[in-house]
Amino acid sequence: MTYYSERPGNQVVEPAIINPVVDYHDRVRWGPILGGIAIAISTQLILSALGAAIGLSLGAGGANAGDVGWGVGIWSIISLLIALFLGGWIMAMTCGPMNKKTALLNAAILWATTLALSSWLLVSGISGTFGVIASNAGEIANQVQQPGTQLPNIDPNQARNIAANTARAAWSFLFGSLLGLIAAMIGASVGARKPRVYA
Repeated sequence: MTYYSERPGNQVVEPAIINPVVDYHDRVRWGPILGGIAIAISTQLILSALGAAIGLSLGAGGANAGDVGWGVGIWSIISLLIALFLGGWIMAMTCGPMNKKTALLNAAILWATTLALSSWLLVSGISGTFGVIASNAGEIANQVQQPGTQLPNIDPNQARNIAANTARAAWSFLFGSLLGLIAAMIGASVGARKPRVYA
């Protein structure tokens, strides 16, 4: 504690006290990130189940299969954005105070980890269908470019349709993933609590 003595005729001026901003030393907070991943994947599973149930119900009711397929695809992207926004928001809310840069960094790690884990679950869950398409992708591309050669049980039109559908799925995955990164970052920005300044 500092004591100030006042001399006759002099004013005592107390020094200005600047309170530092309280922030953590580590920038990556794995506990909240893992919590956000759990919320994001759970939300994605629930929303995907809802979309599949509605799509199958419409398909069983006689709706056009192409329209149902487009609807389920669009719903998959929307549900991914909702899930990653919610995951980023939960991650930021469960962290201590952080600045925007730290929130965005943690949101990017949450997005990347969720994407990798979801892709692994998807591939292992439908390994039969995905494995056939992935293992034959090169042969399908050759079939499209060289119509004279024949793949067993696949005519050139079917090969072109498979290639077009695979390309459409790849583009959808790319744009959906990038939109998911943006959604996670927006969620983290909304949920981030500002560092406190103690007076």
